[in-house]
Amino acid sequence: MRTAGVVEHGRPKHPRHGWLPVAGLADVLLHSMRCLPELESLILIQSATGRGDISLDFLYASCGGKRNGKARKLLDLVIPRADSVLEVLANTHFARAGLRVRRHVLIPGVGEVDFLIEECLVVETDGSTHFEPRSVKKDQRRNNRSILGGYLVLRYYYEDVVYSPGAMVAEVLSVLELRRRGVFPARPADGGDESA
Repeated sequence: MRTAGVVEHGRPKHPRHGWLPVAGLADVLLHSMRCLPELESLILIQSATGRGDISLDFLYASCGGKRNGKARKLLDLVIPRADSVLEVLANTHFARAGLRVRRHVLIPGVGEVDFLIEECLVVETDGSTHFEPRSVKKDQRRNNRSILGGYLVLRYYYEDVVYSPGAMVAEVLSVLELRRRGVFPARPADGGDESA
């Protein structure tokens, strides 16, 4: 008997939850890749793999065949060591825009940055802890050191990443285009003239 608004996925293929009458985590995640919007499923998978509740290798192995190409592309977006949901979402939006992105890059004198885009633009995604006065000062000093090191810097917050990702990506692309046109000189390590 079918229930209105319920999608039948068939019988569970993996062990059920240990004591709750619900499907096991593996079935929930695998079905989420087929039924939920991409970002919602990605967050579930990122959380489960990040906590060590399930392995990414297991999920890849469970998504073989031609009909699971979309699921494998989603698994490619999982960050092995994500510091926040904002990082996962921003990474996805940057990847969709075709940007060359490195995560958790250690920059001498600055420390580890969330993203280094196209080897010249530092992008930080900041949650609520970054609004504390001590954090604000630390972040501004890191921005200064990044700029002195020849990098451009943009910072985005929860509202930007979650509610306005298109505007965030457009700003990143605009800054990269301005750099390409010479508004911001290339870093010496990128082949620019050190005296520029």
